[in-house]
Amino acid sequence: MKRQKRIALVNDITGFGRCSIAVELPLISAMKIQACPLPTAILAVHTGFPDYYLDDYTARMGSYIKSWEKNHLHFDGIATGFLGSAEQIEIVLDFIRRFKQPATRVMVDPVMGDHGKLYSSYTEEMCRRMRDLVAVADLVTPNLTEACNLLDIPYPENGHVEKGNLEYMAAGLTDMGPAQVVITGLGSEDSVANFIYEAGHGTLQEQPRVGGDRSGSGDAFAAIVAAGLIRGDSLTESVEKAAAFVSRCIAYAVQLDLPWNYGLPFEQFLTELK
Repeated sequence: MKRQKRIALVNDITGFGRCSIAVELPLISAMKIQACPLPTAILAVHTGFPDYYLDDYTARMGSYIKSWEKNHLHFDGIATGFLGSAEQIEIVLDFIRRFKQPATRVMVDPVMGDHGKLYSSYTEEMCRRMRDLVAVADLVTPNLTEACNLLDIPYPENGHVEKGNLEYMAAGLTDMGPAQVVITGLGSEDSVANFIYEAGHGTLQEQPRVGGDRSGSGDAFAAIVAAGLIRGDSLTESVEKAAAFVSRCIAYAVQLDLPWNYGLPFEQFLTELK
């Protein structure tokens, strides 16, 4: 039976703030790939707001996955985002063991921290289990903080790292398991860059910096890259498309003077994402 390609999205569902599955699903759908949510939690707003409601879905993930299994569902891609506990990481590892087929691409965005610090929820056990998850990935997209933690090396002073060191770090990450690595969110006050590494070779993709940090940017970037790879685009093409789209959305958010925690106003450009 002919069907569209599809990606299982392992992430939370947030009602307001444009992050996680609420961002990933429409972007992936716009790129003609079916997006199938596997929720880890349901939030009214994300944790960047002063008050948030969170319903932890951990206890129900097993039954949810079992229903997919009983209905003989198959996925061309499995993409993971923020995971809230070591137990959730273990559930995702089991999900991958049960659903990954030879052609299934596993894409892990190890959402662990930023600016040299891990999120307060991250424990040593979670860091160890995240390394286990990275080991079964085909693509991993850490920022510099996450890459340093996964490799157990110090975060560089001022967050600056030379291309030669990026090559070394990316090679170390491929030694853990994934064939492809993108170290994201690099750069300076004037530019932002992503380091793309595969087949023993790395390139730096750079563009002017627009605005500041904004919730959901990483989710949007990872979603576009994932959809691009699943439909057959190269890693470089997918990263360039994702970076350009996120940059355009941030510029529009600046124009609208949106608070950072309102996320990317991607709806304005959704029909242009092809």
